[in-house]
Amino acid sequence: MQYVADQGGRLAPAARRGLAHLARLAGDFPTAHAVVPTLGWAGRHHRVNGDIWWPHGDMLRAAAAHKAARTEAEQHGIAGERATSQAQRAFTLAFTDPAPAADEIELARHLVSGLTLRQTGHTIDMAALLLDAGTDHSVLDRAHVLREEIRLSSVAIATAILELVVCFHHAVLGDDQGITDTITRLRDLTESGDYAYYTDIAAFISDRPVGLSSARWIEDEAAVRRRWLHLVHARRSHLQI
Repeated sequence: MQYVADQGGRLAPAARRGLAHLARLAGDFPTAHAVVPTLGWAGRHHRVNGDIWWPHGDMLRAAAAHKAARTEAEQHGIAGERATSQAQRAFTLAFTDPAPAADEIELARHLVSGLTLRQTGHTIDMAALLLDAGTDHSVLDRAHVLREEIRLSSVAIATAILELVVCFHHAVLGDDQGITDTITRLRDLTESGDYAYYTDIAAFISDRPVGLSSARWIEDEAAVRRRWLHLVHARRSHLQI
């Protein structure tokens, strides 16, 4: 993959995007971020950028990147990329203010209609769960159903993201046991090392120590932790918990 990227041919943007993805899998965000300027539209630069910033808790920056990705996909007439970018935008904004995020989810559902994009559909469903995080709107029951749907569709990484959503729900409610159980599931899901930083994010959300971690953040870890905690506190304030 590195060889193809270095050759600078037609396949180079896709190869560079693959390298950025591998770095993000490992939680090496500075390396992934350094690749973004080399990607261009062919390497889906805006969506890659958004996928780097939401794990940092910077949802507005991530959402702006995903909006740019959606706009670029519209200009190129690529319906699948447009729907996927909008789904990611809806997901990131669902961690913030539920009201405008609901409109983004509605748009994502409209754009994905008629397309066969299982991962994108799961992303939209998880965004809808996030809207209700901290409420009694059957969040855990819906998560259980979605977990089974994801298992049947064999989109494994979506399960880890779902557990992060569930952890956010428990953190908003201050459910310590729920948080502990969810972090245990996350550790099991990421034991290969891929996306292991999700357990770090779960620790940030619940204001717990991270322990041994291989994640490399673009900013210092304390700043990332503060952002995630702010999202939890903002949701509690919104719900008057």
